[in-house]
Amino acid sequence: MHQLTDNNPRLTRSKGVKLIKEAPLGQLMRRAHGVRMQRHPGARVTYVCDTNPNYTNICATRCHFCAFWRAEESSDAYTLTPTQIAEQIYRSADAGATTVLMQGGHNPKLKLKEWLAYIQTIQMVVPNIHIHPFGPPEIAFMAENEATSTEAILQQLWDAGIRTMPGGGAEVLTDRVRNAIAPNKCSAQHWLEIMSQAHKIGFKTTATLMYGHIETPEEIIDHLLALRDLQDQTGGFQSFIPWSFKPGKTPLGRKIEQTASPQMYLRIISMARLMLDNFPHIQSSWFSEERQAGQLGLLAGADDFGGLLIEENVLETAGHSPTISIQDLEQDIRAMGFEPARRDSYYRCIN
Repeated sequence: MHQLTDNNPRLTRSKGVKLIKEAPLGQLMRRAHGVRMQRHPGARVTYVCDTNPNYTNICATRCHFCAFWRAEESSDAYTLTPTQIAEQIYRSADAGATTVLMQGGHNPKLKLKEWLAYIQTIQMVVPNIHIHPFGPPEIAFMAENEATSTEAILQQLWDAGIRTMPGGGAEVLTDRVRNAIAPNKCSAQHWLEIMSQAHKIGFKTTATLMYGHIETPEEIIDHLLALRDLQDQTGGFQSFIPWSFKPGKTPLGRKIEQTASPQMYLRIISMARLMLDNFPHIQSSWFSEERQAGQLGLLAGADDFGGLLIEENVLETAGHSPTISIQDLEQDIRAMGFEPARRDSYYRCIN
């Protein structure tokens, strides 16, 4: 069994693979928590009040792990107008949301002017909310649809006032996995290239991992190393956010014999803190992994507890829709010995 030591060199691929496979979980969590406390002394754990509406469920990408997408001819396919989505966000802001994560299907009929119209209408109707839209797969899809470069799309978003981007669509950054579960989505290298371009323009972004399907421990480590290498170059990532695959009602779910365990989630949170030594923040989620696993993640290296999520549809379509009040969220943080602090999309405390 691999044992952790007290010296702190940057973890190599081989060391990372040994740790994620063999290190005793309690020891791994303890080491990661120690690094977290060095990086973020004190008892503060942050969270954000956000909302994740969806402007369309029509998607040409049709990922095998997704239960949300619909073909254009489906009876329940929809595409909301900019005014409709802005009205949804207005209600969420009235309920306390300070950030809106814009996500939805890759609808071939939406042109760049329509994507920008969503942003412009939200800015008019809800001027105080932070718009956090469009990860690398959306950027790649827009560029292909417009027959232009991803740099040009990113610059248009920057000129429209957007300053942060989500790290969705990373899944696992190896093409073996991507070709199997999302063959129509941008490649691993293209995802990294778009993030590099965004960082160079000035965007701050997150990075994600969706595990618990066909990936190997080695591929999880390769994913972390790819993110670490890019962060060394650009410094544009603000946080790392993993979540496990939710198999309900998805094509991929019918092929997966068992779901990822909470123990694996804690291993990944710990490994992220230990390997991503250049990432400021690691997020543990009450929402994606249920509350107890999310809480334990705060003792495995995480310093952020995710979002309140006033609205979310993608995982709900897969049969995963936990809810929580702000009082319970804050109590969950306090129960682990920390003090909750509400933040914005730049991880700045706002209370």
